[in-house]
Amino acid sequence: MARRLRPVGLDFIDVAPVRLVFGAQVSAPAEAVYQALADEVEGWPRWFRAVTLARPTYGGAGREIGLMGGVRMQETIMAADPERRYAYRVDTTNAPGVHALLEEWRLTPAGTGTHVRWTFAADGPAVFRLALTAARPALGHSFRTAVRTLDGRLSVRRAQGR
Repeated sequence: MARRLRPVGLDFIDVAPVRLVFGAQVSAPAEAVYQALADEVEGWPRWFRAVTLARPTYGGAGREIGLMGGVRMQETIMAADPERRYAYRVDTTNAPGVHALLEEWRLTPAGTGTHVRWTFAADGPAVFRLALTAARPALGHSFRTAVRTLDGRLSVRRAQGR
């Protein structure tokens, strides 16, 4: 059963009780990475294995996301700064324990590629915060695998001239 989470603003990225931050380098330019994140929402399941469903809602102002294990989320896009940042807040979910959740993808040009930083900011009861902190290695692995897969897809696209 989906329940409404506490609405938070972009400042939650800096003040959330649990902040998990992961980074990776890709060869793709920031423009291509941003396009895959923000403009090609329905493509997420092709490169982020944990995502089983992704579709824009409200004319692109929101997203509906499905994750492995049956977790569902309705999100609001909080920041869409081309080639720099993409952030979204979870408004409703069936995931237990979470009270607030905001994710941010930051893109920084690095040589001919891009540094991708993903911040997962969350709040919930102590047991949720502890479990999320314990899940840090698995979330980091999932992020790194997803970004490597995305970079590979973008490399093929560049080689094909698209």
